[in-house]
Amino acid sequence: MLRMSKSQNLEIRTETEGEKVIEGYFAVFNSPTELWPGVNEQIANSAFKSIGDVRALINHDDTLVLGRTKSNTLEIIIDDKGLYGKIKVNENDRAAMDLYSRVQRGDIDQCSFGFIINDEEYLTNSDGSTLITLKDVDLREISVCTFPAYPQTSVQARKQDLEQYESKKLNIIKENLLRRLKNGTKETNVNQ
Repeated sequence: MLRMSKSQNLEIRTETEGEKVIEGYFAVFNSPTELWPGVNEQIANSAFKSIGDVRALINHDDTLVLGRTKSNTLEIIIDDKGLYGKIKVNENDRAAMDLYSRVQRGDIDQCSFGFIINDEEYLTNSDGSTLITLKDVDLREISVCTFPAYPQTSVQARKQDLEQYESKKLNIIKENLLRRLKNGTKETNVNQ
Protein backbone atom coordinates (compact mmCIF):
# COMPACT_ATOMS: atom_id res chain seq x y z
CA MET A 1 0.00 0.00 0.00
CA LEU A 2 1.38 3.42 -0.99
CA ARG A 3 1.06 5.96 1.81
CA MET A 4 1.44 9.69 1.55
CA SER A 5 3.02 11.97 4.12
CA LYS A 6 3.75 15.66 4.14
CA SER A 7 6.95 17.72 4.55
CA GLN A 8 8.24 21.31 4.26
CA ASN A 9 10.86 23.95 3.53
CA LEU A 10 10.96 24.09 -0.26
CA GLU A 11 12.52 26.93 -2.18
CA ILE A 12 12.19 27.99 -5.77
CA ARG A 13 15.19 29.57 -7.46
CA THR A 14 17.06 29.96 -10.71
CA GLU A 15 20.50 28.36 -11.01
CA THR A 16 23.41 30.32 -12.47
CA GLU A 17 22.95 28.44 -15.76
CA GLY A 18 19.40 29.84 -15.91
CA GLU A 19 17.87 26.54 -14.78
CA LYS A 20 14.80 26.85 -12.55
CA VAL A 21 14.88 24.67 -9.42
CA ILE A 22 12.44 23.62 -6.68
CA GLU A 23 14.27 22.25 -3.65
CA GLY A 24 13.92 21.62 0.04
CA TYR A 25 13.04 19.07 2.71
CA PHE A 26 10.30 16.65 1.70
CA ALA A 27 10.55 14.71 4.98
CA VAL A 28 11.81 15.80 8.41
CA PHE A 29 13.13 13.19 10.85
CA ASN A 30 11.81 12.64 14.40
CA SER A 31 9.04 15.21 14.12
CA PRO A 32 5.71 13.63 15.13
CA THR A 33 2.57 14.65 13.31
CA GLU A 34 -1.02 13.78 14.16
CA LEU A 35 -2.58 11.39 11.65
CA TRP A 36 -5.87 11.43 13.59
CA PRO A 37 -6.73 12.09 17.25
CA GLY A 38 -4.59 9.89 19.49
CA VAL A 39 -2.30 8.63 16.68
CA ASN A 40 0.95 10.33 15.74
CA GLU A 41 3.55 9.29 13.20
CA GLN A 42 7.22 10.20 12.86
CA ILE A 43 10.05 9.29 10.51
CA ALA A 44 13.20 7.71 11.96
CA ASN A 45 16.65 8.74 10.73
CA SER A 46 17.01 5.20 9.32
CA ALA A 47 13.80 5.33 7.25
CA PHE A 48 15.42 5.97 3.87
CA LYS A 49 18.04 3.20 3.84
CA SER A 50 18.27 3.06 0.08
CA ILE A 51 16.89 5.34 -2.59
CA GLY A 52 15.80 3.88 -5.92
CA ASP A 53 14.19 5.53 -8.93
CA VAL A 54 12.08 8.30 -7.37
CA ARG A 55 9.72 10.68 -9.19
CA ALA A 56 8.87 14.27 -8.27
CA LEU A 57 5.15 14.93 -8.79
CA ILE A 58 2.55 17.65 -8.40
CA ASN A 59 -0.01 16.74 -5.71
CA HIS A 60 0.89 13.01 -5.91
CA ASP A 61 -0.52 12.92 -9.47
CA ASP A 62 1.57 10.44 -11.49
CA THR A 63 0.53 12.17 -14.72
CA LEU A 64 2.23 15.40 -13.56
CA VAL A 65 5.90 14.42 -13.34
CA LEU A 66 8.32 17.23 -12.47
CA GLY A 67 11.53 15.18 -12.36
CA ARG A 68 13.06 11.77 -11.82
CA THR A 69 16.26 10.48 -10.23
CA LYS A 70 16.88 8.10 -13.15
CA SER A 71 16.96 11.02 -15.61
CA ASN A 72 19.03 13.24 -13.26
CA THR A 73 16.26 15.83 -13.12
CA LEU A 74 15.69 15.01 -9.43
CA GLU A 75 18.43 14.79 -6.81
CA ILE A 76 17.74 13.21 -3.39
CA ILE A 77 20.00 13.90 -0.38
CA ILE A 78 19.63 12.39 3.10
CA ASP A 79 21.15 14.43 5.95
CA ASP A 80 20.67 14.77 9.73
CA LYS A 81 17.48 16.82 9.27
CA GLY A 82 15.69 14.65 6.74
CA LEU A 83 15.06 13.94 3.07
CA TYR A 84 16.15 16.79 0.80
CA GLY A 85 15.10 16.96 -2.84
CA LYS A 86 16.23 19.18 -5.71
CA ILE A 87 13.99 19.25 -8.82
CA LYS A 88 15.17 20.77 -12.11
CA VAL A 89 12.06 22.42 -13.58
CA ASN A 90 11.33 21.75 -17.26
CA GLU A 91 10.57 25.20 -18.67
CA ASN A 92 8.82 23.59 -21.67
CA ASP A 93 6.29 21.94 -19.31
CA ARG A 94 3.37 24.34 -18.73
CA ALA A 95 2.22 22.54 -15.54
CA ALA A 96 5.75 22.72 -14.09
CA MET A 97 6.07 26.43 -14.89
CA ASP A 98 2.59 27.11 -13.47
CA LEU A 99 3.62 25.33 -10.27
CA TYR A 100 6.88 27.29 -10.14
CA SER A 101 4.88 30.54 -10.36
CA ARG A 102 2.38 29.42 -7.69
CA VAL A 103 5.15 28.56 -5.26
CA GLN A 104 6.93 31.81 -6.07
CA ARG A 105 3.75 33.77 -5.20
CA GLY A 106 3.26 31.72 -2.02
CA ASP A 107 -0.04 30.16 -3.16
CA ILE A 108 1.47 26.68 -2.73
CA ASP A 109 3.94 26.31 0.13
CA GLN A 110 4.12 22.68 1.19
CA CYS A 111 5.35 19.32 -0.02
CA SER A 112 4.92 15.62 0.64
CA PHE A 113 6.24 12.16 -0.18
CA GLY A 114 4.75 8.77 -1.05
CA PHE A 115 6.21 5.50 0.23
CA ILE A 116 5.68 1.83 1.04
CA ILE A 117 6.42 0.76 4.62
CA ASN A 118 9.03 -1.96 5.10
CA ASP A 119 9.36 -1.62 8.89
CA GLU A 120 7.50 0.45 11.49
CA GLU A 121 7.23 0.50 15.27
CA TYR A 122 4.12 1.20 17.35
CA LEU A 123 4.41 2.64 20.85
CA THR A 124 1.35 3.01 23.05
CA ASN A 125 1.77 5.80 25.59
CA SER A 126 0.34 5.81 29.13
CA ASP A 127 -2.43 8.21 27.99
CA GLY A 128 -3.57 5.68 25.39
CA SER A 129 -2.18 7.59 22.40
CA THR A 130 -0.06 5.80 19.83
CA LEU A 131 3.20 6.86 18.20
CA ILE A 132 4.09 5.15 14.94
CA THR A 133 7.74 5.38 13.94
CA LEU A 134 8.56 4.66 10.31
CA LYS A 135 11.88 2.80 10.53
CA ASP A 136 12.33 1.70 6.90
CA VAL A 137 10.34 2.83 3.87
CA ASP A 138 10.56 2.39 0.12
CA LEU A 139 10.42 5.96 -1.18
CA ARG A 140 8.40 6.13 -4.41
CA GLU A 141 7.78 9.82 -4.97
CA ILE A 142 8.03 13.33 -3.61
CA SER A 143 5.39 15.96 -4.36
CA VAL A 144 4.85 19.69 -4.15
CA CYS A 145 1.35 19.82 -2.62
CA THR A 146 -1.56 22.04 -1.79
CA PHE A 147 -2.61 19.95 1.26
CA PRO A 148 0.16 17.64 2.58
CA ALA A 149 -0.07 15.46 5.69
CA TYR A 150 2.88 16.63 7.84
CA PRO A 151 2.54 20.25 9.07
CA GLN A 152 6.30 20.72 9.59
CA THR A 153 6.75 21.44 5.90
CA SER A 154 6.52 24.58 3.81
CA VAL A 155 7.67 26.02 0.52
CA GLN A 156 9.07 29.48 0.07
CA ALA A 157 9.94 31.11 -3.21
CA ARG A 158 12.81 33.33 -4.24
CA LYS A 159 14.49 34.06 -7.52
CA GLN A 160 18.26 33.80 -7.58
CA ASP A 161 18.43 35.92 -10.74
CA LEU A 162 17.18 38.90 -8.70
CA GLU A 163 19.95 38.26 -6.15
CA GLN A 164 22.48 38.00 -8.99
CA TYR A 165 21.25 41.30 -10.40
CA GLU A 166 21.59 42.99 -7.00
CA SER A 167 25.08 41.49 -6.61
CA LYS A 168 26.17 42.75 -10.06
CA LYS A 169 24.80 46.20 -9.26
CA LEU A 170 26.76 46.27 -5.98
CA ASN A 171 29.95 45.14 -7.76
CA ILE A 172 29.61 47.98 -10.30
CA ILE A 173 29.27 50.50 -7.47
CA LYS A 174 32.35 49.02 -5.72
CA GLU A 175 34.39 49.10 -8.96
CA ASN A 176 33.45 52.74 -9.56
CA LEU A 177 34.43 53.69 -5.99
CA LEU A 178 37.77 51.88 -6.26
CA ARG A 179 38.52 53.56 -9.60
CA ARG A 180 37.75 56.98 -8.13
CA LEU A 181 39.93 56.29 -5.07
CA LYS A 182 42.79 55.02 -7.25
CA ASN A 183 42.61 58.04 -9.57
CA GLY A 184 42.09 60.48 -6.72
CA THR A 185 39.17 62.04 -8.54
CA LYS A 186 36.02 63.48 -7.11
CA GLU A 187 32.84 63.02 -9.08
CA THR A 188 30.22 65.71 -8.95
CA ASN A 189 26.60 65.51 -9.87
CA VAL A 190 25.96 67.70 -12.95
CA ASN A 191 22.30 68.05 -12.01
CA GLN A 192 23.14 70.04 -8.87
